[in-house]
Amino acid sequence: MAKIYSENSVEKNKNLEPKEETIEFLLNYSKALKVVKGKQKKYEMLLN
Repeated sequence: MAKIYSENSVEKNKNLEPKEETIEFLLNYSKALKVVKGKQKKYEMLLN
């Protein structure tokens, strides 16, 4: 069984490429995310 799973997973993962939409979403999210450090905590704000 281990051979079956390892062979299939290696073959399927060779040609993985993210869509342009995914990259654009992540970039926009990271631009809008602001982290503010408080005295004891970090606050994450999504600025939309």
